[in-house]
Amino acid sequence: MNAAVRAVVRVGIYTGAKVYFVHEGYQGLVDGGDNIKEATWESVSMMLQLGGTVIGSARCQDFRTRQGRLKAAQNLVKRRITNLCVIGGDGSLTGADTFRAEWSSLLAELLKAGGITAEEAKLSSYLNIVGMVGSIDNDFCGTDMTIGTDSALHRIMEIVDAITTTAQSHQRTFVLEVMGRHCGYLALITALACGADWVFIPESPPEDNWEDHLCRRLTETRVGGSRLNIIIVAEGAIDKQGRAITSDDIKALVVKRLGYDTRVTILGHVQRGGTPSAFDRILTKDVTTAMNEGRFEDALKLRGRSFQNNWNVYKLLAHIRPPSTKSGYTLAVLNVGAPAAGMNAAVRSTVRIGLIHGHRMLAVHDGFEGLAHGQVEDISWEKVGSWIGLGGSKLGTKRTLPKKHFEEISNNISKFGIHGLVIIGGFEAFTGSLELMEGRTKFEELCIPLCIIPATVSNNVPGSDFSIGADTALNTITTTCDRIKQSAAGTKRRVFIIETMGGFCGYLATMAGLAGGADAAYIFEEHFSIRDLQANVEHLTEKMKTTVKRGLVLRNERCNENYSTDFIYSLYLEEGKGIFDCRKNVLGHMQQGGTPTPFDRNFATKMGAKAVAWITGKIKECSRHGRIFANTPDSACLLGMRKRSLVFQPITELKEQTDFEHRIPREQWWLKLRPILKILAKYHIELDTSERAHLEHLSGKSMALEASL
Repeated sequence: MNAAVRAVVRVGIYTGAKVYFVHEGYQGLVDGGDNIKEATWESVSMMLQLGGTVIGSARCQDFRTRQGRLKAAQNLVKRRITNLCVIGGDGSLTGADTFRAEWSSLLAELLKAGGITAEEAKLSSYLNIVGMVGSIDNDFCGTDMTIGTDSALHRIMEIVDAITTTAQSHQRTFVLEVMGRHCGYLALITALACGADWVFIPESPPEDNWEDHLCRRLTETRVGGSRLNIIIVAEGAIDKQGRAITSDDIKALVVKRLGYDTRVTILGHVQRGGTPSAFDRILTKDVTTAMNEGRFEDALKLRGRSFQNNWNVYKLLAHIRPPSTKSGYTLAVLNVGAPAAGMNAAVRSTVRIGLIHGHRMLAVHDGFEGLAHGQVEDISWEKVGSWIGLGGSKLGTKRTLPKKHFEEISNNISKFGIHGLVIIGGFEAFTGSLELMEGRTKFEELCIPLCIIPATVSNNVPGSDFSIGADTALNTITTTCDRIKQSAAGTKRRVFIIETMGGFCGYLATMAGLAGGADAAYIFEEHFSIRDLQANVEHLTEKMKTTVKRGLVLRNERCNENYSTDFIYSLYLEEGKGIFDCRKNVLGHMQQGGTPTPFDRNFATKMGAKAVAWITGKIKECSRHGRIFANTPDSACLLGMRKRSLVFQPITELKEQTDFEHRIPREQWWLKLRPILKILAKYHIELDTSERAHLEHLSGKSMALEASL
């Protein structure tokens, strides 16, 4: 919420508006006085990394009454405030809508009672409201992600990861209760991100004999060699009859039926606190009715496509077992390029979904090089069980390209009977697959379907807005920047110069700059000269003469071969003498490591599942008399996230969209966010607002949904 408050204040001031803080939510709006204070640029410094909300928030009974809303309207009119930004959940935004609908009548009543003058009423004849959804439950229609959800998932996963390490050594069953009275989003994503054995969510109650099914599932997992069972419960979980299913009920069942050592952890309000994640810094009633009426399938549909996809993937991975009849097909999975957090989650999903399809699954160690050297082995359901939360690459990964090993690779494809390849990796996975396509003319064994899943911290693979691992790297950089800035607390004015990874791609530097409140972020895609550097130094020097005490400058590792990190550090150090001192940090390979974030775990899991479904269809399509022959462009595809959809694109079509010299896509969506970075750092620049957002009427949307239901 604080990141949103900061952006509203600074962009408001940039547009020439007078911006006010309203402390303590609607209560402050009703009480007026010192609760409504003018905000300044400096008043929102150093608040990006703070959880909660620094301007306070309060549930307000007064605002629910007409009399309370009259007082609130009067307080706004007296200050000529005609635009409200409301950040909150369902109650806050419903209240805002009521306030807007009543505005004219409130003004008329105040005018009649002498509370405001005719001139004041005329100047405040309209009220514009924009609502930003701040809710950790992700339970609001009209938005895919609410402010706070990603951070809540981070808190939950930190606790789950800590619990699982102790439980592994003790052979325990853990029942974790997470928030979500009417919405199972947090529970569902947590279950996907930690590979839980079972999840209870209010939108989809379990079948009537769920107790038998659950105990059978837990027993199977233990027999398979697992020392740990995890059950996730949303606080609003119910059965088909609408009776509550509590974490204590589940514990009692497991202890009574199976005799397992079982512990309950109720996470409660710890999910609301903590430092906001990188995602959160940059960024309903129909469902409840459907659940109350027992229309649970409708409730799932009303939650939206993304929620349904998550639920379907979870059910596949947690509840369906490999069939006894086999498909007769063999799939191999490998990692290519540098390690990225989430690679193991993608491999786990690929292997398990492949086994569910009845395929024989092979793991290739050390990328294309391992495929050439025959480092190939069968991989089982149990083998990948604990991989979802592990960083790096368990299979091993190398940057070696396949061209010089075509003969050996072809021989091994034939030897192991491989019918399809799932290649998880970065830019080398893309270019290596293009080489395999070229090799098809000479080596018939290479005529098998290929699917590339982008996984690299650099986020530089063409055909996808996001790559697995980039979110984890971004959070690592943001957390490190916070710590570096906090390390200087209480000292004199200081500027930090920080170098990020990314090759020639400036994604990490730009997004970390937005999330960390950087004064500048130097990237290859946006050319800069010595004059630009000088202007940046002078700008920061002027800021440091005010109450601002910290400066943050990010530099992408390959943004300019001459203006190195050392050069920029020396320049700022020299020009800032007497005003601020400087420190520099090269973050290095720590950006590739660490446990994957909830987003990367979930994203990787869905990508693996989708890739196997596609490649299975493609193998069948290319099967002739028991042989696979795939040599069309659409038999080698990259699975990418484009806007809100996962799409398969022939890699030969992506060649034209690629700058091969600098290993980046020719067009990158995030470059449009760069002006906001500058505005938030107090630069006076032109902001292009010509690209308008599509205005979608939710009432029309719900009517269309009802028709389809």
